[in-house]
Amino acid sequence: MQKVSKSNQYTLAIDLGTSGPKVALVSMEGDIAASAVETTDLILKPGGGAEQNPDNWWSAIKKGIHRILANQNIQKKQIIAVCCATQWSGTVPIDKNGHHLMNAIIWMDSRGAPYVKKLTQGWPGFKGYGLWKALNWIYLTGGIPTHSGKDSIAHILYIQHQYPDIYDRTYKFLEPKDYLNYRFTGQFAASPDSITLHWLTDNRNIHQISYSKRLLDWSGLDREKFPDLKGSVEILGPILPDVADELGLSHTTQIVMGSPDMQAAAIGSGAVNDYMPHLYIGTSAWLTCHVPFKKTDIFQNMASLPASIPGKYFIAAEQETAGACINFLKEQIFFPDDAMRTQSKIPDDFYEKMTMTAQSISPLDQKVIFTPWLYGERTPFDDHQLRAGFYNVSLGTQRSHLIRAVLEGVAFNARCLLNGVESFTGKKMDDIHMIGGGATSDLWCQIHADIFNRNIKQVKDPVQANARGAGFLGAVALKELDWRDIAECIKIQKIFSPNSKYRDHYNQMFKEFNNIYKNNRKMYQRLNPQS
Repeated sequence: MQKVSKSNQYTLAIDLGTSGPKVALVSMEGDIAASAVETTDLILKPGGGAEQNPDNWWSAIKKGIHRILANQNIQKKQIIAVCCATQWSGTVPIDKNGHHLMNAIIWMDSRGAPYVKKLTQGWPGFKGYGLWKALNWIYLTGGIPTHSGKDSIAHILYIQHQYPDIYDRTYKFLEPKDYLNYRFTGQFAASPDSITLHWLTDNRNIHQISYSKRLLDWSGLDREKFPDLKGSVEILGPILPDVADELGLSHTTQIVMGSPDMQAAAIGSGAVNDYMPHLYIGTSAWLTCHVPFKKTDIFQNMASLPASIPGKYFIAAEQETAGACINFLKEQIFFPDDAMRTQSKIPDDFYEKMTMTAQSISPLDQKVIFTPWLYGERTPFDDHQLRAGFYNVSLGTQRSHLIRAVLEGVAFNARCLLNGVESFTGKKMDDIHMIGGGATSDLWCQIHADIFNRNIKQVKDPVQANARGAGFLGAVALKELDWRDIAECIKIQKIFSPNSKYRDHYNQMFKEFNNIYKNNRKMYQRLNPQS
C-alpha cells in the first residue's frame, strides 16, 4: 500500500469549550483543513453549581466528526491521530466500567468553596490561608487551592462531603480531556498539565512530576482515585475498534494525551520558546509565556505551572472576563429580552456595527473608564468581591463612549497582566501574539497595542489557536514535527504598532484604572460579602 504523504496527514483536534466542542482537521504544519462547531448545554444549579453531561460532550463530538468527514474528500488513513484540548478544572467521577456517576462539575462551579477554606485554614493566617499550609503547598505545587472553590480539588471535596456514596463508588476522577481520552481508548491517565489544579502533585522537578503523599493526606483524598500521569505528547494508545467504527475513523488512529485549553492555545499561538508571550482574548483572557523555572509571586497571584511542552513551565495569569464584557453589553444593555426591547432579535452584524460605533470617536474623547470585573477577578487582583462599572460618565456620554470604554477596560486589565508577567520574568515582552475571538477585531488589536505600548501580532485564524495547538501536539507526538518548527509554521495576519500620540493619555487612564480598585475595594467587600 502506498504511504500517505506527510502533507496529506492530519490530526483530528477536539477543542471542547464550555459552549461545546470544535472539531478540526489540522495538518502536520498547523493548517486547518476543515472544522465544525457543535453546542452543549450548561446546567446551572443553586449555590454556584455549574455542570454538563459528559454524554452530551461525546454526542456533540461525534456529530462534529461526522459532519467534517461527510464534507471532505479525506480517507480514514489520512487521520493519523486524535488530540484533545479541553476546558480545564472540570471533574468527571467514573466507576470501574467507565460510566460517569453524575454530571461533570466544570470550572465555573464554586460549591466546593467552604471545604477548600476549611482545608487550607490555619494559624497564623495569611490572606485567609494557614501560613504553614500555604508555604508547603506553594513549595510543592507552585500554588494553592483558591478559595473561590472552582479548582478541581474543590469539586472532589464537594462530592466527598455532599455525595459520599458517589465518592465511594468513584474509581477515578478525570478532567474533561482525560475523560474523552478514556472514551477513545479505555485507558485511565492524566497529564501533568491537566492534573495541576487538583493541587496534589509535586511539581518541583518538571521532569519527574508525581502525586504528593503529604498533600493527599492533608486533603483526605485517596491516591487510587486519581489516574497515573503521562506526558502531553505521549501516545495513550490506538483508538478502540468499536469507537473507530462509531466515529468513522481508522483502527490505526493513535490517541495523543493532549492538554488543557490554555496550554494548547499557547502552542497554537506559536509562542513555544521561552519568554515568547501570547495574549488570548475570548470569554476570559490571559497573557502568558513559557519559562524554564518554577516560581510563585503571591502578591501578583501568578505562578509558573507545568506546561504541555516537556521540560517547561508556563505562567498562569488569567482575568475572569474579557469577551464576556462585550456579550454583557450586547445582551443586557443594548438588546435585553425585556419589555423595552425594540428588536425581535440581535442583529447579525452587531459586532461590525459595534466596531464602527467605537471608531467614530477619538480615544481622547470623554475619558470614560470601564472596569471589567463582572465575575470578580483572578489576576492581578485575586478578589471575587469586585464588580464592574463605568466611571466618569456625564450627560455628554454616548453609546460610542461606552463601547470604547469596554474595549479599553479589558485592555487595561490585560496591561496589569503584562506588567505582572514582565516583573515575574524580568524581561520586556516586545512582540505579543494575539489569539482568540477578540483578535479577529483589528480595532481591539490596535487598542491593546496602544495601551500596552507594545507591538501586537495578530495570528492568522486566531479563533483556531486551541485546535491548532492540539494539532501540533499530535504532530510532535507522532514525530512528524519538532517543537523548534512550530514558531515557523505560524502565520501572522497583521502587526499593530502603538500610536505614540495616545501614549500619555493611556498612561494616565491606566493609572486611574488602578486607582479605582485601590479606592473602592472596601466598598465592594461591603456590597458583596458572600462572594
